[in-house]
Amino acid sequence: MDTQIIQEIQAVMANYFNGIYEGDISRLENAFDQKAILYGDINGEPYLKDLQAYIEGVAHRRSPKEQGEDFRMEMISIEVVGNNAIVKARLPMLGYNYYDLLSLTRLNGQWKIVNKLFTHVDV
Repeated sequence: MDTQIIQEIQAVMANYFNGIYEGDISRLENAFDQKAILYGDINGEPYLKDLQAYIEGVAHRRSPKEQGEDFRMEMISIEVVGNNAIVKARLPMLGYNYYDLLSLTRLNGQWKIVNKLFTHVDV
């Protein structure tokens, strides 16, 4: 796999993870395409938001960093096919054990998250 592509995707993921962990909205907005959709479930309840609604939610909560949590987010795998990629990630935070499946696409020469699919799994 092309190491430059992996590094570019890792940079997007660093913005994503740190944006969530620190509540840094500009880093999150940089990681996502503005038309991204987020699907998932929290405690079995369906979750569907567009990017703007998701960003507003992050902006109005106390971040994991503010709550004194350790940073434990990690990428589990990256699969790249052409200008598309899937990243599987684990984000233990705020009392949850989230798993994300993130779809990324190269748009105008930059990798962006275009879809977030996630769930909470009990430890």
